[in-house]
Amino acid sequence: MSALLPPIGCNGRGAQASSMQSPVSLAEPPIDTQFRLVHEAGVFDSFDRLPLPGEVDTFLRCSERYGLPVKTASWFYAIGRDEALLAEKIRLADAVGARQHNMMVYWHDADGRPVTDAQVADFYLQAYDEGMKRDVEPTLELHVNMWSEDPRRVVPVADAVRRRGVPFNFTLDYSHVIFKIGNAQELEICGLADDVASGRTVLDPFLPGNLVDEWLSMDIVRWLQVRSVAPNGPRNLWSLHDPSGTVAAVAPHSIFPYRAGEPGRGILYPFTEPEAGAWHSPWDESQLDCTKEVVRKVLAHHRAHRGSRLRAITTEMITLPDYAHNARFSLIGQNAAIARHVRDTWAAMADEATETGTADA
Repeated sequence: MSALLPPIGCNGRGAQASSMQSPVSLAEPPIDTQFRLVHEAGVFDSFDRLPLPGEVDTFLRCSERYGLPVKTASWFYAIGRDEALLAEKIRLADAVGARQHNMMVYWHDADGRPVTDAQVADFYLQAYDEGMKRDVEPTLELHVNMWSEDPRRVVPVADAVRRRGVPFNFTLDYSHVIFKIGNAQELEICGLADDVASGRTVLDPFLPGNLVDEWLSMDIVRWLQVRSVAPNGPRNLWSLHDPSGTVAAVAPHSIFPYRAGEPGRGILYPFTEPEAGAWHSPWDESQLDCTKEVVRKVLAHHRAHRGSRLRAITTEMITLPDYAHNARFSLIGQNAAIARHVRDTWAAMADEATETGTADA
């Protein structure tokens, strides 16, 4: 059994002390404030973010001041444009001590053509060669607007990488799948509707043959990102699309038909009940069941396998329009609540193992 819970970090985009008086904003607080808020939450082991050029010294100073190492960092890439950028981002990750670099590779290349599985695998292999020179592992993320918006592509890409004798590191953020459950538009976008209806692809983590179980059985999950989300949950009614603005994670060519004035996609659901007026939609705790089940499955697998490859956990309640933009609850508070849930789930598993006599000797 694996006796240790991997370190839990907080995504820097979630470090806002938002409130009824100060809604979640796309304008972020200074880096020092982000580190301080994560530190003051009292439940995190690390800070998750890639510095921009010129921010390395600030990151290192804040990391030391608040006792929060930077263990993980992410960036977005378009194939055919960002191959040279990759080496620079890996260098920045290394400069602040991050040992994992998460890559979100867009569905379309720089010219607007859908990327192939072979292209994604080749990009990963390039990242592996670049990253291991600096002891920075690449990971590929499950994410909307990226190659993996269609989650059926994960296994072919993983297999292509592993046939080259290279380990495939997968960042599992299952919120990007859960919110599609029962949502006809989201299932149609990447052609999932027929396979889900027939049972060839199982999204619900409670049902046999689901994707989470498949990926865990392959031992590819290296990083767990946790964002609470509801199946067919409400879109972000308080954040209307503005095509004149640049939004992180949304490329000029997008698989989702973003239209001016339409609300953001529904890829976030509060983990704790918001006070009246703090969120745009009704809240029902049972809508969190799928999120909690994924956490339970990943932790149970990690605990049951001494050779588990799970290396990092981060919380991902973030600011952007498809997520929490303009919400009036505490964003750092939501992240802290998820981190506490992860720790409580792990502790409950340890207690159960002690009671049944299956704990480590």
